[in-house]
Amino acid sequence: MHEGQLSVTAETVRGLVDAQFPRWRGLPIRRVDGAGTVNAIFRIGAGLVARLPLRGGEVDATWRELRAEQAAARELAGRTGFPTPEPVALGEPGAGYPLPWAVQTWLRGVVATEQDPGGSVAFAHDLAAFIGAVRAIDTRGRTFDGHGRGGELRTHDRWLATCFERSAGLLDVPVLRRMWDRMRELPRGTAADVMNHGDLIPGNVLVSDGRLTGVIDVGGAGPADPALDLVGAWHLLDPGPRRVLRDRLDCDDRTWERGRAWAFQQAMGLVWYYAETNPVMSRTGRRTLDRIAQDIPG
Repeated sequence: MHEGQLSVTAETVRGLVDAQFPRWRGLPIRRVDGAGTVNAIFRIGAGLVARLPLRGGEVDATWRELRAEQAAARELAGRTGFPTPEPVALGEPGAGYPLPWAVQTWLRGVVATEQDPGGSVAFAHDLAAFIGAVRAIDTRGRTFDGHGRGGELRTHDRWLATCFERSAGLLDVPVLRRMWDRMRELPRGTAADVMNHGDLIPGNVLVSDGRLTGVIDVGGAGPADPALDLVGAWHLLDPGPRRVLRDRLDCDDRTWERGRAWAFQQAMGLVWYYAETNPVMSRTGRRTLDRIAQDIPG
C-alpha cells in the first residue's frame, strides 16, 4: 500500500515475541486480515494483539509515536462506555524487523466494513454516546498539536489539490473542487478544542446486530476541533440515523458543516490512494463522498 512498506510475517512476530516476552511463548500467533493501512496486526493468543508499523522510519521517532499512542489509549480506557484497546507492552526491533512495535488488548467484534450499521438508529445513539464521552475527557489545557486533521480546514489545500489531480478519471473532480472551495471557508469561530478519537472510519468501529460494541485504533486521540469526530456521521450512517446523531449531540449548523468538511477531506484521500492496494478503503471513501454529495449536491 505504501512505498517502501515493510514486510511482516507470522514467523517474524513469533521470533519477536519469543525473544522479548517469554511468558507468551506458548501462545499461538495469527495474522489478522483486514483493511488496515498503518500496522500489520497479529493476534497473540486469545487476548492480545501485536501491532507492527508498516511504514519504514527512524527508530527514535517510532518509539515516540508508539509511546504517544499508548498514552492516548490510556486516556480513553474505561471512560467512554464502550471497550477500547488498552496498552500492554512495547517491543524492541529484532528478528529482522527494524522498528519498535506494540502489544495491546484484543477486542472482540466485527468491523463496520463487514457489518454495515448505517441504517441502525440504535447504532447512531451508541456512536453519539461514544463521541460525547470522549469530548467530556479533560484536555488538561492541551490544544491541537498541528498534525493531521483537527485544526483549520484550509491548511489542507495542498493535500486536496493532490487528491483532485490523482482522482481524475475516478471521480467527478470539478464538482468536488467546488465543494471544497466552499468547505475550506467554513469558520472555526471561538469553539475550544475538545478530545476526539480522530479517525472514526468503518474499519475502526466494531459492531454486532446494529449496535456499537467497541472502537479501536485509538492512538490518535487528542484535542482538536469539536467537529472532527462528526466524520462518523458520513463514514458510518445513512440519512435517518445521521439526523439522530446530530440531534443527540445537539450540533449547531457551523459545527455540523465542519464535520462534513473533515469527512470530505479524509474521504478524498482514500479513493485514489488505495484504489489498487486496498479496495475496501477506497470504497469507504467513495461511499462517504456519495453521502456528502446527497447533502450538498454540486
